[in-house]
Amino acid sequence: MVNFRKGLHDGIPIALGYLSVSFTFGIQCIANGLSWWQAFLISLTNLTSAGQFAGLGIICAGSAAYFQMACTQFIINLRYALMGLSLSQKADGSLKGIHRWLTGFGITDEIFVVAMGNKSEVSNKYMYGLILLPVIGWSGGTFLGAVAGTLLPKVVCSALCIAIYGMFLAIIIPPAKKSSAVLRVILIAVVLSCCFKYVPLMKRVPGGFAIIISTVAASALGALFFPVAENDAKEETAQ
Repeated sequence: MVNFRKGLHDGIPIALGYLSVSFTFGIQCIANGLSWWQAFLISLTNLTSAGQFAGLGIICAGSAAYFQMACTQFIINLRYALMGLSLSQKADGSLKGIHRWLTGFGITDEIFVVAMGNKSEVSNKYMYGLILLPVIGWSGGTFLGAVAGTLLPKVVCSALCIAIYGMFLAIIIPPAKKSSAVLRVILIAVVLSCCFKYVPLMKRVPGGFAIIISTVAASALGALFFPVAENDAKEETAQ
């Protein structure tokens, strides 16, 4: 139980952060025609902010195929598989079998960082405790946002929906200021996204595939033309 309580304690800041972000997701779901229970179910079964917002856009487009949705989620969430492999090297003997399947559901960027920062090996009880509150915070925040979206005036809801873009800017600006390579990759992705939005022939590409192409192309061009040296990568990780 000691490990479980420690996991709960370490998960409190993550849960509080998720509460505010998922609140915006809930409002956006209502603004795009989804019901509160649909919004809540999406967050409860996914736990991936970027994937959910991208998926919401595809759902609201109406014409997107399941294949587009699957490809989009695979590309956006592929990093979680790599995080899981890395975290498995820090797991003790209790985190195996069915426990790896269950805790794998809850691996996010923040949970991965906290677990890897743990001084000792992580156990299944620690991971369950670490994941529990963030899951409650993410799905609970979505529920509150969805309920608020049905009660608040449309003007207020529209204003709150803008908050998510502030979160995304807060994610990309700090690393872009430290690394010119990251800045260039971001600019490539922005240019490609604008092309899919405004260029006559490219705007015919469905939204789901536009996200996939922009993500893969920007990442590939960044790895090809702006590779990060191994020593630089280690210094950034240490920071």
